[in-house]
Amino acid sequence: MLMASVSWCCLFCLFLAVFVAEVGFCSSSKVYVVYMGSKSGDDPDDVLSQNHHMLASVHGGSVEQARASHLYTYRHGFKGFAAKLTDEQASQIAKMPGVVSVFPNSKRKLHTTHSWDFIGLAGEETMEIPGHSTKNQVNVIIGFIDTGIWPESPSFSDADMPPVPARWRGKCQLGEAFNASSCNRKVIGARYYKSGYEAEEDSSRIMSFRSPRDSSGHGSHTASIAAGRYVTNMNYKGLAAGGARGGAPMARIAVYKTCWESGCYDVDLLAAFDDAIRDGVHILSVSLGPDAPQGDYFNDAISIGSFHAASRGVLVVASVGNAGTRGSATNLAPWMITVGASSMDRDFASDIVLGNATKFMGESLSLFEMKASARIISASEAFAGYFTPYQSSYCLESSLNGTKARGKVLVCRHAESSSESKIAKSQIVKEAGGVGMVLIDEADKDVAIPFPFPSAVVGREMGRKILSYINNTRKPMSRISRAKTVLGSQPAPRIASFSSKGPNSLTPEILKPDVAAPGLNILAAWSPAAGKMQFNILSGTSMSCPHITGVATLIKAVHPSWSPSAIKSAIMTTATILDKSGKPIRVDPEGRMANAFDYGSGFVDPTRVLDPGLIYDAHPIDYKAFLCSIGYGEKSLRLVTRDNSTCNQTFTTASSLNYPSITVPNLKDSFSVTRTVTNVGKARSVYKAVVSNPAGINVTVVPKQLIFNSYGQKIKFTVNFKVAAPSKGYAFGFLTWRSTDARVTSPLAVRAAPSPMGLMR
Repeated sequence: MLMASVSWCCLFCLFLAVFVAEVGFCSSSKVYVVYMGSKSGDDPDDVLSQNHHMLASVHGGSVEQARASHLYTYRHGFKGFAAKLTDEQASQIAKMPGVVSVFPNSKRKLHTTHSWDFIGLAGEETMEIPGHSTKNQVNVIIGFIDTGIWPESPSFSDADMPPVPARWRGKCQLGEAFNASSCNRKVIGARYYKSGYEAEEDSSRIMSFRSPRDSSGHGSHTASIAAGRYVTNMNYKGLAAGGARGGAPMARIAVYKTCWESGCYDVDLLAAFDDAIRDGVHILSVSLGPDAPQGDYFNDAISIGSFHAASRGVLVVASVGNAGTRGSATNLAPWMITVGASSMDRDFASDIVLGNATKFMGESLSLFEMKASARIISASEAFAGYFTPYQSSYCLESSLNGTKARGKVLVCRHAESSSESKIAKSQIVKEAGGVGMVLIDEADKDVAIPFPFPSAVVGREMGRKILSYINNTRKPMSRISRAKTVLGSQPAPRIASFSSKGPNSLTPEILKPDVAAPGLNILAAWSPAAGKMQFNILSGTSMSCPHITGVATLIKAVHPSWSPSAIKSAIMTTATILDKSGKPIRVDPEGRMANAFDYGSGFVDPTRVLDPGLIYDAHPIDYKAFLCSIGYGEKSLRLVTRDNSTCNQTFTTASSLNYPSITVPNLKDSFSVTRTVTNVGKARSVYKAVVSNPAGINVTVVPKQLIFNSYGQKIKFTVNFKVAAPSKGYAFGFLTWRSTDARVTSPLAVRAAPSPMGLMR
């Protein structure tokens, strides 16, 4: 018995010693990389065996512990391994034959491509915001009404994603080059709609896949901006290389293909909205819209579809349009969030080097370059046939004389209102024998173009300097380099020149756009059917829209019970009107200071959206009152709502809708609006009103202080406007509710009405 007791005691002590040793190993070890130089001709299995042997030698000969500590073997591009090691073990391995270096697994910042880092979200798949977990994004479903999707793109991988949410009621519609396996746990549903298109167009002209598969690239691009998975080396032909991902990379995607070669028809759009609401999407991203000026809300498919989506709790995010001019904003309904476009701190540029060594940078995605300098002339000097020099300066088809253009760099113009293709102009110059093109964009849109030979776009001022050099030099010369990625361009962000501007042409009491996000030269997924590329760089409010979709998805993940208007309010009231250097945001091309008609509430700040403090909420009954205030009678209203809605609760004016911004388009002496805020911050909190008056307008707030005692508590306040001095046009200011933890800001846009004598008050 005594011997047995001693044996059990020894076994227990041995077990305890091993347990303590293993605990010690786990607690003190960390991951190291053991780099062993270039790959040799060893068999991959032999390399793994060698790694285990090296690890066993520092684990007391234990092969089991060696295997347990091993993480990766590098055996294809180079040789080495990664393992969990103590500092002492790492030091021992560093001295072994064949080891080049041993270094800890340090955390590196992504050299990303690049918009999500620029607006303040870091990380690969998590996209976490400090203080919050957004892991619930796996339960958020985003619907994209667009041109379809290329499901094999790495941006849409479903690796490590959990099963499809139980609430999903959609389907994977089969079609040309699209079968059941085209959907997965990432792309959980896909449909396509072509009846409206075929009713209006010759269906034999459809070049696209008759299925949800994307042949144009636009739909894949927008979906990956909002919800693409992390891709380690996304680039456009080597430009903008780096890791990239969407705003909510673990969210689910549902595809509604409604757009074909010539556009998207209303009946198809409405069918898509209808299905999406039934399928169970939480958010709809719509990077398309009508031409300006937009018609009545209920003669517009997107306004109709989004009204019913919002009534069912589905947030609709839409692009404001690319017309760029004042009053050209579209997607104007207050029940959707409308997005303008900005730049980032990254440009794609080619150097234009003149014979006097002056160097200019022009926007370009062209990977072609001139091997040597060549004569540079204005295209007007190469006029041909019946074309005048002025006409030829725009490099119109057949307008260039090949004898005069051959071997030269031509400076062409692009009219501000022109819809002509810039790529087509470069092709015309190339076919005339030119060796390069400098294109003066009179609209200064800063959009990089993938030209088919050495070319770059410059603005008016830079173009004027280049033409001055040509006109004052006996033998002017120039050389254009291939495009390169330029990081850190300032100021940033700037509002893109093409981004459509307010005021709202349909209901001026509702500010549009609502917010701005990156939309200039954005790299994202693409359809290989359009140019045999996996990724592409595009510009437009189509690209800024899914940035806000991604941010809205993160809010929905953290606050799943919030209404669409609450999510919109959080995005708007936390936006910034300052660029990254702390100065007021400006507008391309003229560099003027931006205002609320350019960016709405400002440039999105996703680091603040999850804690807005207060929200301006609105519900279907509020939108019914809004419709009554703009002239809808009960009969018309009931046709929309299909219920017994009345106009008993109507507003005196559309400005009274509980919107996160306040616009007064016709102020006659004085006017007051009421707003209601809901506390979604600390239960006990005090907010004080801070007002920046629009020029010539006095603004007062009653009460000046809001005292909250509970979460979800609602408090009303009144904003009073009074004309103080004559002014012309709109003036801009802001109202901020400030607490110790939050700033809740609403833009103010006010225009004083003319006096009866025709003079401004």
